[in-house]
Amino acid sequence: MVSSLAGSSGLLLARHGQTDDNLEPIRAQGFTDTPLNAVGRAQAHELAEHISASGLTVGALWCSDLSRAAETARVVGERIGIEPQPEPRLREGNRGDWEGRLFIDIARDDPAGYAAWMRAGADFRFPGGESLQEHADRVWAALEEIRAIGPLPALVVCHRGSIRTVLCRSDPRGLSAFHEFEVPNTGLVPL
Repeated sequence: MVSSLAGSSGLLLARHGQTDDNLEPIRAQGFTDTPLNAVGRAQAHELAEHISASGLTVGALWCSDLSRAAETARVVGERIGIEPQPEPRLREGNRGDWEGRLFIDIARDDPAGYAAWMRAGADFRFPGGESLQEHADRVWAALEEIRAIGPLPALVVCHRGSIRTVLCRSDPRGLSAFHEFEVPNTGLVPL
């Protein structure tokens, strides 16, 4: 169990706990600093207990600087005795003009844009925001630096989209497979 938690690269990614915007109907959060809700805080404590009980000795704890990830990391850090280090490059994708809007409204008001989003791919760009490729590049650069800095294994608390961009690196479809990866709140992904 311990070795499978750590991953071969020495990195373990975790998604933040639930926010109100994660509930149906889902709202595009992106860079919007949405806090954890009560369920999300409970999930953060469950994640902390899971990491602690796994026997994995975490060498470093990193997180997105957005409060939903930072709070999740603080809860875990308190349990395992490590102060989380914030890293802005681990943020969710910049959803631009879509931030704060319900996805069902986006699909209704901008059907072509929403269809392009569902196809994803390296060239997809959020109106007024960043492309999936830009998102992937900044997250990967942060993870490479975290790996180089050490100590490993490092636990990295970030966002579903950020984790999905990393998982797409090993998929032959690349970023077109973005929506194929399900990453639940406080889900763990070893790299």
